[in-house]
Amino acid sequence: MKKFILSAAFMSLSILMLAGCGDSSNKKSTAKTSEPELSAWEKENGFGPVKEKVVLGAIDKKMAAKGEKIFESKCASCHKLDERYVGPAQRNVLERVTPEFFMNMVLNPDENIDKHPHAKQMLAVYLQRMTNQNVNLQDARELLEYFRVLDEGLKAKK
Repeated sequence: MKKFILSAAFMSLSILMLAGCGDSSNKKSTAKTSEPELSAWEKENGFGPVKEKVVLGAIDKKMAAKGEKIFESKCASCHKLDERYVGPAQRNVLERVTPEFFMNMVLNPDENIDKHPHAKQMLAVYLQRMTNQNVNLQDARELLEYFRVLDEGLKAKK
């Protein structure tokens, strides 16, 4: 009986080893790639409702004031302007990403974190997913205007 069990085990192991030795170089891979293919727009501007370049004219101070209030109520618990906190410092965010990426990230953080390399990199650094604050397109545009004011102030100091 002992010989039979050993023979069966040896035979099973031999079959498994032979099955794993096949040449798979000619076979087409059916496995999905780990990174989705991004369009040029998605690479630069992320995923979300902003699908074309935002026309930026002169800074709208009223929109910026509303954006500052939105930042204080929805963003400041995780972001500071000049220091790393739960998330990255925000003062010069528009030097790091396009206005469209900024708005898409604010409007659609979950999809961007799941699909966009920059957002994934931020997750790896900060170890915290950006919370969806349920802002609308107008809120995101007002936040953008607030950050444009901050950037202008930074440029004026230089």
